[in-house]
Amino acid sequence: MAEELEKILSQLTEPDNAVIQQATAQLKKAFKDPAIIPALCAVMSGSQNPQIRQSAAVMLRLRVKKHWKKISPEDRESLKAVVLQVFMQETEHTVQHSLSQLCAVMVKHETPDRWPALLQLLNQATKSSNPRDRQVGLLLLNKVMDANPEPFKPHYCQLLQLFSTVLQDHNNPTALYYCILTLTSITAYTGKEESNQMRAIIPSLIVALQHLIKADQRQAGEAMEVLNELMDTEMSIIVPHAAAIVRFCLEVGSDATLSDSLRVKALSCIAFLIKLKSKTVLKQKLLNPILQSIFPVLNAAPRPGEQDPEDAEDDSGDGTDNDNPKHCAAQIIDTMALHMPPEKLFEQLMPLTLTSLASENPYERKGGLMCLAVLAEGCADHIRTKMLSSVLQTVCQSLSDSNQVVRSAGLFALGQFSEHLQPEVSQYCSELMPLLLGYLSSLNQAKVGHVTKAFYALENFMENLGKLKKVYTHRSTKSNAAHQLLVPYFLPVIESLKGFLTATTEEMRSLQTQSLGTLGALARAVGNDVFGPLAAECVQLGLNLTDTIDDPDLRRCTYSLYSAVSTVSPDCLTPHLTAITTVMLLALKSSEGITPHVEEDKTFVLLDDDDDDDDNPDNEQFLEDEPATDIHDASGLGATHKRVYTGACIFTTREQKPDVPSSCHLSIFRYIVENSYIDEKEDACDALGEIALSTGVAFQPFLESSFQQVYKLRDFPHEDVRTAAFGAMGQFCQAQHKVWQESPTEANHQVLQKLLDVVLPCFVEAVRMENERQVVMGVLETMNNVMKSCKEEVFKDPSRLKEISNVIRDVLKQATACQGDDSDETEDEEQQAEYDAMLQEYAGEGIPLVAACVPADSFAPFLNDVLPVLLSKAKSSCTVADRSFSVGTIGEILQALVSVSGGQRVASKLSKRLLPVLVAGVRDSDSEVRNNSVFGLGCLAQATGPISRSRDYPMMLSVFSNMLTRESNLRVIDNLCAALCRMIMTNVEAIPLEQVLPALVAHLPLKEDLEENKTVFSCLAMLYTHRPDMVVNLMKPIVAASSHVLGSKDVDKETEHILVVLMKEFALQHSADFQAAVTSLPVEQQAKLGAAVSTS
Repeated sequence: MAEELEKILSQLTEPDNAVIQQATAQLKKAFKDPAIIPALCAVMSGSQNPQIRQSAAVMLRLRVKKHWKKISPEDRESLKAVVLQVFMQETEHTVQHSLSQLCAVMVKHETPDRWPALLQLLNQATKSSNPRDRQVGLLLLNKVMDANPEPFKPHYCQLLQLFSTVLQDHNNPTALYYCILTLTSITAYTGKEESNQMRAIIPSLIVALQHLIKADQRQAGEAMEVLNELMDTEMSIIVPHAAAIVRFCLEVGSDATLSDSLRVKALSCIAFLIKLKSKTVLKQKLLNPILQSIFPVLNAAPRPGEQDPEDAEDDSGDGTDNDNPKHCAAQIIDTMALHMPPEKLFEQLMPLTLTSLASENPYERKGGLMCLAVLAEGCADHIRTKMLSSVLQTVCQSLSDSNQVVRSAGLFALGQFSEHLQPEVSQYCSELMPLLLGYLSSLNQAKVGHVTKAFYALENFMENLGKLKKVYTHRSTKSNAAHQLLVPYFLPVIESLKGFLTATTEEMRSLQTQSLGTLGALARAVGNDVFGPLAAECVQLGLNLTDTIDDPDLRRCTYSLYSAVSTVSPDCLTPHLTAITTVMLLALKSSEGITPHVEEDKTFVLLDDDDDDDDNPDNEQFLEDEPATDIHDASGLGATHKRVYTGACIFTTREQKPDVPSSCHLSIFRYIVENSYIDEKEDACDALGEIALSTGVAFQPFLESSFQQVYKLRDFPHEDVRTAAFGAMGQFCQAQHKVWQESPTEANHQVLQKLLDVVLPCFVEAVRMENERQVVMGVLETMNNVMKSCKEEVFKDPSRLKEISNVIRDVLKQATACQGDDSDETEDEEQQAEYDAMLQEYAGEGIPLVAACVPADSFAPFLNDVLPVLLSKAKSSCTVADRSFSVGTIGEILQALVSVSGGQRVASKLSKRLLPVLVAGVRDSDSEVRNNSVFGLGCLAQATGPISRSRDYPMMLSVFSNMLTRESNLRVIDNLCAALCRMIMTNVEAIPLEQVLPALVAHLPLKEDLEENKTVFSCLAMLYTHRPDMVVNLMKPIVAASSHVLGSKDVDKETEHILVVLMKEFALQHSADFQAAVTSLPVEQQAKLGAAVSTS
C-alpha cells in the first residue's frame, strides 16, 4: 500500500486539475483502509521526495489529531518509534518541521511520562555537542512544548538550566531561536519555584536576542514576543531588568537600518511595559531616555520618494503599512499620557514637543502636532486647565502651514482636542467653525484623503460640542446652549457634505464614509427642530447605500447615522427597523474579516473532513491547527491603535476547552482581524443600544434577538467591541424599563427583571476581572446609567446591593484586575495618571446612585466602608481632579439622602466628619472644587434637616457671604444661590432673610448652572407662601430673572411650571407691581411673561 500511496501523493503535486481530482478521490478511498497508518509511516520514512515525506507527515498529524482512539495500540507504538527515528534522520527542514508538529499532536494524547523515548531523545539532542543535533532537538522541544506545555511542568527547572546554556551559544542562531520560542511557551505556566531561574536568565536572553537580530530579523521579531509574555505573566521577573530591556528595545526601535516590523516589535514592548508598570519606568528614571530616543523616530521624514502611510492620497487603509515605527512612537507617548502623572510627563515631554513645533522641518512640526494630539485623551484635565489656549492656538495656526503633512496632523490634533478637551474647547466655537468650514471650502476635492481628515475634525467638534467632563463637576449635561451655537453653520455644513454623500466611485469611498459620520454628528448637534426635515431622507440614504455597496466602513457609518436620527426623530426610523436591525445583526454574527492564522496547506484538511467521527467527543478538543509562529505582536500593542491608524491586526485569545478545568488547560488561538469588521461590530452594538432606547416600544420585536447577539460579544477579543457590547446591554435594560413605565404590565416587568438578572452580574464580573481599564470605565458608566434609569428596580433582588456596592468599593481601593499590582511601588502615592483617577471617579459616581435607590440604613454600611477613601482625596496635597471628585461625590451622596427613607438620620451622623471638609473646599484655589463644596454644603443642610444643623447656619452663612463678595466664577455663584435656597427651604427660621434674600435675588438669573433654577424658584415660591411681603418687595428683579428662564431649552417642564404659577400669583394678587415690573423689560421678555401668564 505504501508504494501506491506514494504515487497518489506525487499526483497531488501535479499542475493538472484532472490528475489532482483523481488522486484526491483515490486518497479518500485509501483513508478508509485501517492500514493507512503503517503505510503513511512507510512513505514518511522511505520516500526519496522530501515533498512527499512532508505530505505524509501532515496527513498523519491530521489523522492522529482527530482519530487517535481509532488507531490500534500496535500502530500507536509503532508510530511513536518511527516518528522519532525519522525525525533525527531527516535532513530537510520543512519535513523536520512537519514531523515536529506531528510529535506535538501525539503528545496531546500520549503525555511525556507515557512516551519516555521522546524525553530521552530531547535530552540527548538538546545537549549534543553537534550543533545540528542541538538545532533539531530544540525545534522538536519547541513544538511539543508549544502544543502542550503543562505536562512538562515537572521538568521546567531542568529546562531552564538547559535554556541558560543554549542562550550562550551565540554562534548557533537557529538554536537560540527555538530556545527562546520554547521559553515563551512555558512562561505563562511557570510558578514561584522557577522565578529565580527565570529572573537570572534575562541578561543572557537580551544578549541572545541581539545576536539573533544580526542573523535573522524575522526570527528575532518572533523571538522578541518572549518579552511581552514575561511582562504579561510575571512582571516581578522583569522589574529588576527593566532598564536593560528598555535600552535594548530603544536601540532596536531607533535603528533605521532594521526592518520596520522588528522596530515596531521593540517599540511595542516599551509601550506594554509603560502600560503595565509606569511607576517602575519613572522610578528607574527611564522616562527621559525613552523620550530622547522616540522623538527622532516620531519626527523622521519618510524615505526619499515615499510618504508616511497616513499622508498618501492613495492610501487604501488595508493595513499593509501599519507596522510603522512612527505610529508606535506616537503610541508610546499616548500610553504614557494614559498611565503616568501628567506633571511628571509634561516636565520632560514639552521641551521636546515645543522644539519640534518650532522646527523648519515639516516632519518635525508634524511630529510635535501628533504628540499634542495623542496627549489629549490621557492628560485632558492637565491640558484644559493649564495650557488649552496656547496649544489650541498652535493647532489652529498649523492649518495654514505651507506643508500639507503638517496641516493633516493639525486636523487630527483638532479632532482629538474636540473629543477630549470639553467643555472648554466649545468656548472657541465661533472661531473654530468658520476656520474649519473655510478650510474645507479651500481644499482641492481631488485630494480625497486630506478632505476626509478635514471632515474628521469637523465631525469630532460637532459631536462633542458642549459635553461636560463628567467626573469633575457634580452635574453632567450636554448644554442646549452649545447646540444653538451650531445652528448658524447647519446649511454651510450640509452644502459641504452634499457632493460626497452619494458618491459612486471607489476612490471617493473613504470620503463618503467620513461624510456620513459628519452628517450623523450634525444631526445630534442641532437637534430635531433643525434636522427633523432631513431625518427621513437620511434614513433612506443609509438604506440605499447598504443595499448597493458592500463595505464594512460604509455600513458602520450608516449604523451611526441611524442611531443619531433615532435621538432626534425616532418616528422616522420606526418603519425601517426590520431592515436596519437585520443588517446590524448580520454584522454581529459575521466572522467576515476574522480568519485563523495557520501555516499548513489546507488541502489535506478538506480530505480528512469527510472522515470525521461525529460521535467522538475528543474531536472538538483537537480541531485547531497549531498556532503559527510568524505572528506579529500578540499583545495587540504593535498591531493596532484605532485613533492613529486602521488596518489589520493580530491578537491572541485564550478559550476554555469543554470539560477541562480552567486551571489545567488553556489553548491559544490566533486570528488575523481586519479592523473595518471590528469597527463595524462595535458601531452595530452602539447603534442597536441607542436605537432601542430611543424608539422604545417599537423596538420590542427586535429586543430579544438583538440582546442575544450582543451578549455573545461581551467576551470578544477586541476591547472596543467588548465595551460597546456592555454599553448596548445596559441600554437594552434602560429601554425595557422605559417600555414598562409606559405600559406597566407584569409581563413587561418580568422581562426587565430577567434582563437585569443577566446583565448586572456581567457588569460586576467585568469590573472585577477585566484587564483593560478602558473597558471597565465603560462598564461602570453603563452600570451607572442603568441605575439612573431603572432606580430601585436594580435592587429588587437584595443580593444586588451587596454585589454592586462591593465592586464599587474594590475600584476605589484599587483592588480590581485592571488596576494592577503596584504594591512594590510606594513613592509618589499622591500623583497618578489621570485615567487611573478617572476610573475611580466612574466608580464614585455610582455611590450616590446607589444611595438614591435604597433605604439609607441599607446604604450606610457601604458608605462607611468607602467614605475614608473619598475623604482621603479631599486633602490639599491631592490633585484638583481628586479634590473636585471627592467633594462633588460627597455632595451628590447628601443630595440623594434627602429623598430616601432614613436619609436624615444617616446624614446627621456624618455631618461632623463632612462639614470641615466641605468648608475647607469652599476656600480652595480651584473653581471646580469651590463649586462642588458649595453644592455639598447646601445638600448637607438639606439632608440633615431643620434641627440638627441649625447651630451651624451662622457659620455657613458667614462663609457664603464672604464668598459672594469675592467670587468671580459664574457657576460657583449660581451654586451659592442654590445652596442658600436649600438652607432657606430646610430651616427658614434660622435664616436672616432681610439680609440674605436681597443678596440672593441680586445674583439672578443664574448664568451657567441652569439646572439649579428648579431649586431657586422652588425656594422663592415657598417664601411667597410664608413671607409674601418680602418677595413682593423684590418683585421687579424676580420678574426680570424669570423672563430669562421662561422658554429656555435648558429648563425642564417642572421648573417652568413652578415659575409660571408664581408669575400668575403675582399678576393676580399684585397686578400693579407686576405690570410695572413687566413693562420695565425689553419687548421680547415682556412677550414671554405675557404668554406664560395667559396660559390656562
